Amino acid sequence: MACRDVEKGEEAAASIRAANPDADVEVRELDLADTCSIRAFAQEFLREVNRLHILINNAGVMMCPYTKTVDGFEMHIGVNHLGHFLLTSLLIGLLKRSAPARIVVVSSLAHNFGWVRFHDLHSQGSYNSGLAYCQSKLANVMFTRELARRLKDTNVTVNSVHPGTVNSDLIRYSTLMTIFMTFFSTFVKTPREGAQTSIYCAVAEELHSVSGKHFSDCAPAFVAPQGRSEETARRLWDVSCDLLAIEWD
Repeated sequence: MACRDVEKGEEAAASIRAANPDADVEVRELDLADTCSIRAFAQEFLREVNRLHILINNAGVMMCPYTKTVDGFEMHIGVNHLGHFLLTSLLIGLLKRSAPARIVVVSSLAHNFGWVRFHDLHSQGSYNSGLAYCQSKLANVMFTRELARRLKDTNVTVNSVHPGTVNSDLIRYSTLMTIFMTFFSTFVKTPREGAQTSIYCAVAEELHSVSGKHFSDCAPAFVAPQGRSEETARRLWDVSCDLLAIEWD
């Protein structure tokens, strides 16, 4: 369990051990808003672990006030996309050596309302928290599809998921979402329910060769037209590599 808040991570790990006494759970510090933290995590992980079969890129921020990551990226695109992009690039060699392996990228239905604003990727010209969130979730889908193309014939698959509307701390910056959760609770998933599609994509035997797809409620889901643009996905890939100063063939 790679967590920004180690104390909360340890509490979650303790609850897992209490429910499953045989569970072998470790908590490690990882702040996706800081590339130094990402590199430090990956360096230690690669030094101590020689197999990696499942990577779930699950961290996220939603509709927060305008802030920047340690490296100067707008927080949504920095954490939701660039942080996971860098982490996956650092671990991809181990995933390939451990194949069969799977990568799961948590996106959102909100990707339907997103556009990649290459001219103002970090919202310095104008900022709308909702649009910034949607852009980052679209980036998740595009990253998944382009990575799947590049991982062809490696026996490493990657799929994106929409977890549903989940009652979690993710909505803490959105008054509208908080009101929705209060008045339409029957349509809201618990964290356990929200995790099911990620788990399905991580372990379902029938998905052993499925890659580059999007899932919701443990079934294939619609991808917005802008999310299916291969040209835009390749451009986003190149821009991401440039921003992170990495080379990733």
